[in-house]
Amino acid sequence: MREKLAIPEAEWPRAIAELCSLNHIEEAAVLSTCNRMEIYVVALSQHRGVKEVMEWMSKTSSVPVSELCEHRFLLYNKDATQHLFQVSAGLESLVLGEGQILAQVKQVVKVGQGVNGFGRNISGLFKHAITVGKRVRAETNIAAGAVSVSSAAVELAYMKLPEASHDNARMLIIGAGKMGKLVIKHLVSKGCTRMVVVNRTEERVAAIREELKDIEIIYKPLSEMLSCVCEADVVFTSTASETPLFMKDDVKDLPPASQDVGGLRLFIDISVPRNVGSCVSDIESVRVYNVDDLKEVVAANKEDRLRKAMEAQAIIGEELKQFEAWRDSLETVPTIKKLRAYAERIRVAELEKCLGKMGDDISKKTRKAVDDLSRGIVNRMLHGPMQHLRCDGSDDRTLTETLENMHALNRMFSLETEISVLEQKVRAKVEQNQK
Repeated sequence: MREKLAIPEAEWPRAIAELCSLNHIEEAAVLSTCNRMEIYVVALSQHRGVKEVMEWMSKTSSVPVSELCEHRFLLYNKDATQHLFQVSAGLESLVLGEGQILAQVKQVVKVGQGVNGFGRNISGLFKHAITVGKRVRAETNIAAGAVSVSSAAVELAYMKLPEASHDNARMLIIGAGKMGKLVIKHLVSKGCTRMVVVNRTEERVAAIREELKDIEIIYKPLSEMLSCVCEADVVFTSTASETPLFMKDDVKDLPPASQDVGGLRLFIDISVPRNVGSCVSDIESVRVYNVDDLKEVVAANKEDRLRKAMEAQAIIGEELKQFEAWRDSLETVPTIKKLRAYAERIRVAELEKCLGKMGDDISKKTRKAVDDLSRGIVNRMLHGPMQHLRCDGSDDRTLTETLENMHALNRMFSLETEISVLEQKVRAKVEQNQK
């Protein structure tokens, strides 16, 4: 299901644009990794927003909404914020505290810069999540001894290989991107000194070879992939291919792995979508493992992991309060703008009346003096109310008062209520989509 829904990073801006063209979606972001597919939105209506996003996901993946509903999880408002903070801190990862997810959250912000729809709320949420991720790693030892998906894949390979073959099992890595490079480094840390790397071009492999000077890294092009598999005992796959590299027909007639490893060839696939079709596991001489099988590796040290997670949750709780206060304080921004616009309309109307009475022959200097006087009076009059509408969100009592002041000013000056603003936004979006 994750594979069908996965959205490559290059497609994130398109996905944001499509989501924000929906009638009830104002802002959006996509976090699509090997272990999760998450869509974050600011919606004008909770119920309709969810419905529109589900229909969009169904349309882009060709999976019926009814089937998606069996696998989805929905979180709203504060719960959604807390979830992203936990994700960024590494608490929701297959491997507790792993660092790769924080880099992926940063990438969401990097890709979202300048994209219409990656707006103030969503970008604020993701930037705060990065702060949380960094703080949790700095103030707890959650990342100590943490393994990435790549290192867990290598651990799994060594768990499945006969111990006697650890030094001489033949290793093949397909894909020399970030994940592939990490697999190579973890193999080296296990004592592996020779491996074959299949990649589209040699450039990346040469750079890895330069970094790991004492290791024999043999480059092979994609055209030689199958012959390389014939001579390998363990095959790690980590490419961005949208379609499987190996299906049953590709593998069924290959010679078995060496007797050193008991004649069983291991395919360890850490790609999403997967590089090795699930049908390959039907072949007797082959064992196929994917991202979900890595749980076996990370099940160890559970108590230590739970204690670290509790420390991290305390930090997340503090950061959650700060972020929620910032979000709440944004509510007053429309009122500030409306009050200023209201006062400006009155100022301009009264100024024109006054200048009209003074006649046409008044000097520019006098005209400017009267204009400055009217501005000065309005600014002085607005100073108090504006102060009571601004809030840095650092303490709850001030925030509550600020929101009360906002509602009071809305009533006193007959400014538009939040509901009518929402209605206007929805109507505008519907009209725009009907054009």
